[in-house]
Amino acid sequence: MIATALLALGLVLIVEGLVYALAPSLTEQLLEQLRLLSDEQKRNLGLVALAFGVALVWVAKTLGA
Repeated sequence: MIATALLALGLVLIVEGLVYALAPSLTEQLLEQLRLLSDEQKRNLGLVALAFGVALVWVAKTLGA
């Protein structure tokens, strides 16, 4: 269980690091666009991301990860 959690955290950090390393100016533009969203829109976006993440984990576990 702890190994899986560490693996997941490591993968998140890899993806986050790649975003900042490969496209820092694009990241700034994305953050500026996020500032323009209302709190409700940000909340809905977060819920969609959460649901998508849960679905990906479920698929991975189903495939034997």
